[in-house]
Amino acid sequence: MMAPVLELRGIERTYRTTAVDLHVLRGTDLTVAAGELVGLVGPSGSGKSTLLHTAGLLERPESGTILLDGIDCMKQNDNGRTSIRRKKIGFVYQFHHLLPEFNAIDNIAMPLMIAGMKKKAAREKASRLLGEMGLEDRAFHQPGQLSGGEQQRVAIARALANDPRLVIADEPTGNLDPATTERVFGTLIKMVREEGAGVLVATHNLALTRHMDRVLTLKDGKLVEYAE
Repeated sequence: MMAPVLELRGIERTYRTTAVDLHVLRGTDLTVAAGELVGLVGPSGSGKSTLLHTAGLLERPESGTILLDGIDCMKQNDNGRTSIRRKKIGFVYQFHHLLPEFNAIDNIAMPLMIAGMKKKAAREKASRLLGEMGLEDRAFHQPGQLSGGEQQRVAIARALANDPRLVIADEPTGNLDPATTERVFGTLIKMVREEGAGVLVATHNLALTRHMDRVLTLKDGKLVEYAE
């Protein structure tokens, strides 16, 4: 049996203020398998973003274990965690964060070149990803020349460019209309299933949860199965 892509064990995360300590994650556990799509729902302020940032190695918890592809990330220094994040995690946000001065193909090729790939090879791979997104004819358009759905599909292609083992998506369709949401999310699911990546998606859109293998919510700082 393949090892999980992501394991969170006993994660504790507290935000301390002058008035009160806010315990957001209290011994939180989570396992995401290769090819599995896990949804995370709940009201704003429930800790979804904190959990995503922790799983994505953007925040360091006070205690607990984070295993990514079998690597104990809590034993890594900052440089080690950054290297793991770049090589093994792809991020998709509500806002696409594309670089406005670059066209679609170069927005996707950029992380590949940062990782050391030659420009020609990076652009060839970016072109292939655009083709899988159905955006072959938009390769040389800048973000301002693309629709919202097209921009988000470019952002998804960029997140998948380095063949991540884990994809973290935070409200990935939050700015899109229902029809575009279905198309964009469907494309994301198809590509991550084919690549065998684990996926953790936070969303307020309960219509998307029918596409997911499991749907969880945070209750008192711990993950439980979501029941509508």
